[in-house]
Amino acid sequence: MAESFGVDAQRYDQARPGYPDALVARIVTGSPGPDVLDIGCGTGIAARQFQAAGCTVLGVEPDARMADFARAHGLRVEVAAFEAWQPAGRTFDTVIAAQSWHWVDPAAGAVKAARVLRPDGRLAIFGHVYEPPAEVAEPFAAAYRRAAPDSPLSGQPARRPLDFYQAAYAKSADRIRETEQFNDPEQWRFDWEQSYTRDQWLDLLPTTGGLTQLRPEQLAEILDAVGNAIDSLGGRFTMRYTTLATTAVRAGTP
Repeated sequence: MAESFGVDAQRYDQARPGYPDALVARIVTGSPGPDVLDIGCGTGIAARQFQAAGCTVLGVEPDARMADFARAHGLRVEVAAFEAWQPAGRTFDTVIAAQSWHWVDPAAGAVKAARVLRPDGRLAIFGHVYEPPAEVAEPFAAAYRRAAPDSPLSGQPARRPLDFYQAAYAKSADRIRETEQFNDPEQWRFDWEQSYTRDQWLDLLPTTGGLTQLRPEQLAEILDAVGNAIDSLGGRFTMRYTTLATTAVRAGTP
């Protein structure tokens, strides 16, 4: 699934939201320099925000289609899974993983991030938590169960509490601590909202992991159900986003 998002890289880039400016600014001001390594950079959504903040960014991305899109929009990208990527002696002031760390082996990833960070460099793992309102989430879950009953995702609840995601970020912090290469990790949280029209949400949904590998007729059934649900709300809804981050500073020893 990690390499399925490049099926429609342009749609992914246009539909997926960016990251809070306050998060980017906090990472940049808390790092010793401008050199950023972006793990699982995708189409470069986060990377372009860091470039706009004055950073020099190198992306590492396992999907060549996503990498090609990012390169076409001004980002340097090397195609590899982070665990297999060869830094060739290069080090960085900041290592970020935006909506991608769950595809990386958490123990090996933390060790390798420490290896490529300069002393006092910052590792920042972050991503969005977004659960649509029940009036949208419930019809989506029901349609998914009908259209893809054999999918391992079909048994998941329609909505999961924020605590579920916070626990995952806490586990990432534990893996970082276990390396003994970082100062104690911090947990950050940013809350914000975004309004979606029917068409905007139906454009984003096919870019999510549970839908990227479905057959066209399965996808159509799910999108029809969700579209009808949004129509019943007047054709739009407001999504409450929470962007979570686990971040730690590399111990300041050569």
